[in-house]
Amino acid sequence: MAQAEALADRAGARTDSVFAHALLDQVRAVAHFWRGAYPAAYRLLLDAAATDIEPAHAARMLLQAFHAAWYVGEEPVAVVLDRLAALPLGPEEPLAPLARHLPAAVLPALGRSVDPVPDVRVTVEAARKAGAESPVDLVQLCGAALVLGRDHETLELAAELIAEARAKGTVGVLPTLQFFRAEAELFHGRHRDAEVTAAEGYALARDTGQHQWTSQLAALLACLAALGGSDERCAELAAEALASGSPAPAAGEPWARWALALLDLGRGRVAVAADRLHALTTGPYRHHVGATRAVPDLVEAAVRLGEPERAAEAYERFARWVGAAGTPWAEALLLRCQALLGPDELAEAAYRAALELHEGTHRSFEQARTALLYGEWLRRERRRTDARPHLGAALEVFERLGATPWADRARAELTATGSAAPAQATVGALTALTPQELQIARLAAQGLTNRDIAAQLFLSPRTVGHHLYKAYPKLGIASRTELVALF
Repeated sequence: MAQAEALADRAGARTDSVFAHALLDQVRAVAHFWRGAYPAAYRLLLDAAATDIEPAHAARMLLQAFHAAWYVGEEPVAVVLDRLAALPLGPEEPLAPLARHLPAAVLPALGRSVDPVPDVRVTVEAARKAGAESPVDLVQLCGAALVLGRDHETLELAAELIAEARAKGTVGVLPTLQFFRAEAELFHGRHRDAEVTAAEGYALARDTGQHQWTSQLAALLACLAALGGSDERCAELAAEALASGSPAPAAGEPWARWALALLDLGRGRVAVAADRLHALTTGPYRHHVGATRAVPDLVEAAVRLGEPERAAEAYERFARWVGAAGTPWAEALLLRCQALLGPDELAEAAYRAALELHEGTHRSFEQARTALLYGEWLRRERRRTDARPHLGAALEVFERLGATPWADRARAELTATGSAAPAQATVGALTALTPQELQIARLAAQGLTNRDIAAQLFLSPRTVGHHLYKAYPKLGIASRTELVALF
């Protein structure tokens, strides 16, 4: 980074070209960004894009400025997106579809009313047709979809772009794509898949020196560890995510703070959880994906403390976000919050409506949390018989997902209804594998050779064979052919 800046200074001394100086400021901005100096990167890119240069070049600078602005605050994000939307880009420009899509996808999450968000597939196809470089130019669409709750779009597009990046050998962009994909997998209740995706991205980010994505992916893994009740691992990963190595906050700070709060909430440390969640959902990163999704956790913690007013500000923002997102799963979470916040005579109707909306959304963890809260409410109302099916359903999901703290809570509630809780579920053999062993075993079960797997995961065939050798005894099998029956 220092060498790039030095070369930019030398080049700048040799030219008076406005365009050349704008490009050199872009180089300096990228160097600032990768060392975590996001405000400086944002300002350089914004100023460079404002010079007398072609709109196509300004668009690329503003797309980079959007990424930097995300770590600066809501107002800079809005400024960049307004500038991007105002660029006079013709339909033949490769970045024109993105310049239209990003403001429409992100500004509603900031409380702004704009044009309807186009389907991400339409934008992707238009960008490809115009000559956008894929996957590099399209990666931000994955993040933008998450901002407004279109997690299914991220899940599909990130998988497509990851496969494309592997085929092209575009290793540098993989950690970014894997972070977005792992987020979407987590939100869909696919915790183990999210862990596998994030673990590979984390290893690649470390190997390629991408500190921003090392921080982000470590924080996401910390969140998964919190959900699984792995206290020590959560704390270690969160500490790594928060160690920025620069005066600027770490890129993974919002997810790391959420991870620590989830750990506290799961372990019953409600007051500490509420403090963490309040700071996250009302602070400078309140527009981040993790902070938005953490609001229902804050509502739960505040209500359990008997201090619902602590969640009022964040809840109002979340309600506006749900209105902009317009998705059944988000509306279900809002109803869950309303059931918790009262009045009590409306709680049952809200819980029932939430559970009805959860059906078919493929978000088993959140559905189970709603069922748990409803079952707890029913038990407090002395309706023990009514509570049992909801608590039992929640317990089954938590155990299947390995969400130990929540399973413990559901089991205790079920026992408190006077019903003997079922025996703890036997842990499946696949859960004994490390994320990399699981990923390799899955690919081997699909019929890929060690050499094919090695090429896809950027490993050596020998390393692949070593991981399979360690996986077989854990799975209770002796050969590759027996893998198929396990997946």
